[in-house]
Amino acid sequence: MRKTSLILILLTMSFSGYSQDWFGFQCYHADNARIIESGIFPEVVFMGNSITENWAYYHPGFFSKHNFCGRGIGGQTSAQMLVRFTDDVVELHPKAVVIMAGTNDVAHNTYWVEPNGVVDNVVAMCNIARANGIVPIIASIPPCASFRWRLEIQDAAQTIMTINKNLKAYAEANAIIYVDLHAALADEHGALPRSLSEDGCHPLPDTYFLMEQLVLEAIGKVIK
Repeated sequence: MRKTSLILILLTMSFSGYSQDWFGFQCYHADNARIIESGIFPEVVFMGNSITENWAYYHPGFFSKHNFCGRGIGGQTSAQMLVRFTDDVVELHPKAVVIMAGTNDVAHNTYWVEPNGVVDNVVAMCNIARANGIVPIIASIPPCASFRWRLEIQDAAQTIMTINKNLKAYAEANAIIYVDLHAALADEHGALPRSLSEDGCHPLPDTYFLMEQLVLEAIGKVIK
């Protein structure tokens, strides 16, 4: 009886997880289908979390003007992005993908992932992209010194800088363009200042203009 009860509990947990769409497969399913059916594919897909999601929300003209496509989902970790990478990036046949991941790993949104684990997930996304003829561009994790939803985390700024250092090293060793948003946005404490963010983590709408300059420069190096 105990074994049967355990199996039932595990099955219930599994089906509950699927019904909640933990990986976010349904978020862009309809729009992906529309793009695929049209045969008009984006030049670049932006893969990320709420920072990317807000980017497309605040600056839709930036994405439409350049035929870019935003595929950010708020709260997602690098592991969740990796699982949906095929659906939300590969199937859209872009020329390049901008990958910005790691903030929510540092915030322990699902479970704690060591800094090297975040890098491994980004590397895996880059490998999938390259295997499908898509040029990967790695964007650093933007600065953030604390999370309003995880105030107990005290070392966010340093952890983010450690991950970014390793991401940059991987990019340089593998001829991948690295966009250092952190260096452009961070204050002397490795935080996102109040002038650029209301909560110290998510960029204000105008902050994205600076980010766009850097990203467009990077994209211009791989798409002529």
